[in-house]
Amino acid sequence: MGERKLFGTDGIRGIANAQLTPQLAMQLGQSAAAVLASAHPRPRVLIARDTRQSGDMLEAALAAGFSSAGCDVDLLGVLPTPTLAWLVREEDVQLGAMISASHNPAPDNGIKLFSGTGSKLSDAVELQIESGLHHPERLSQACQAITGARVGRVQLRDTTEAALPYLKALLALVDVDLKGLRIALDTAHGAMYQVAPEAFRLLGMDPPVLFAQPDGMNINLNCGSTHLEALQEYVIANQLDLGVAFDGDGDRCLLVGPQGQMLDGDFILYLCSRYLPAYAQSSAVVATVMSNLGLEQALNAQGKQLLRTAVGDRYVLETMQSEGHLLGGEQSGHIIFGDVQVTGDGLLTALQTLQAIQHSGKPLKELLDEVKTCPQLLKNVVVESHWQRHWHEHDGFQAEIAQAEQMLAGTGRLLIRASGTEPKLRVMAEGDDAERVTQVVNQLVAYIQEEMVPS
Repeated sequence: MGERKLFGTDGIRGIANAQLTPQLAMQLGQSAAAVLASAHPRPRVLIARDTRQSGDMLEAALAAGFSSAGCDVDLLGVLPTPTLAWLVREEDVQLGAMISASHNPAPDNGIKLFSGTGSKLSDAVELQIESGLHHPERLSQACQAITGARVGRVQLRDTTEAALPYLKALLALVDVDLKGLRIALDTAHGAMYQVAPEAFRLLGMDPPVLFAQPDGMNINLNCGSTHLEALQEYVIANQLDLGVAFDGDGDRCLLVGPQGQMLDGDFILYLCSRYLPAYAQSSAVVATVMSNLGLEQALNAQGKQLLRTAVGDRYVLETMQSEGHLLGGEQSGHIIFGDVQVTGDGLLTALQTLQAIQHSGKPLKELLDEVKTCPQLLKNVVVESHWQRHWHEHDGFQAEIAQAEQMLAGTGRLLIRASGTEPKLRVMAEGDDAERVTQVVNQLVAYIQEEMVPS
């Protein structure tokens, strides 16, 4: 079927009503329904969304597409991605659709699909769906035969009631008292703005909550897991133990230490692997090529391996399942606890990390010293869409890369990759010499900005 043009590493994304139109959303629902129909005569679909202003528009279009193709649809309202994934798995549902652009700014939006197991669709299934999108006339003709009682139902469900079973399941995993920890939450004006505070209230805690007043356009705006500065200042000013930051759709989580230190996904993986009883005996942790060499060294010191995958939590999950490991994730805070969820879950990650800290019986400063991170620098550069897809064909850039790799030979590593969700190239270098790492990244970024940026 050829290369995917619409699906990236995390669904379909674009500026709402520009690249991601209601027409595309409706056709996506119809095409996904057609793929499902071969195994399910009347599929059931759950739809949730984050707090973006365009979410209502795309929800209506997506629901119309599914129902016009004979699917029954439940609209769950604003819920985090992991809540949707959990509900899809626990209920008799064939598909889940999350309307969100995760950590992207408010003008963007996206749609990611989950199978009945609660995991993201495989590349092969996404290719099938995308093939249908290239022939909208066939979708329209197929739906014309679905009339009367064959048209799917669309019903609204109470959002709070829908989330409660998910919350109860996560809170049942908490086996230590967390009330002694003084924390603050940053919900990024996103999908976690109600669910996360409620979870901690049910645990008997009442943490201050920052950035929980969504207005449709402020999601991720100078807040959340991609903009930790305000939370860092708050934690320091109020002498708290920790800050917990979610992203717009709630599938990732990062923490802030008492001196404002960022506790990223690498540290979370190490902490949970070593101090949570469910994972302490595991022989390996799965992460991506972005994870710091320091994580690998810290795990090796505990007699564990670090298995690396391509960037994307779907690839982490595939390796976890094929190799039989329970814990994996990304430096960005997408963490998968495979015995509980099959997708990244920011709230679960926060609860598990807090438990790991309590189980360790050590002060956080001592825990931080257990992972010695190597100097690492990552920069993102906006490029022409052609070069996002074909940067490896740019001869001049390849020569620059070869020179950079020579500079790092024997002392570090270089990673160039295209973003799966935005027109950007990501340049990352890591090594034992911070100045050399910075020089390598800055030289490559300067070349990209000179030769490959939009005119």
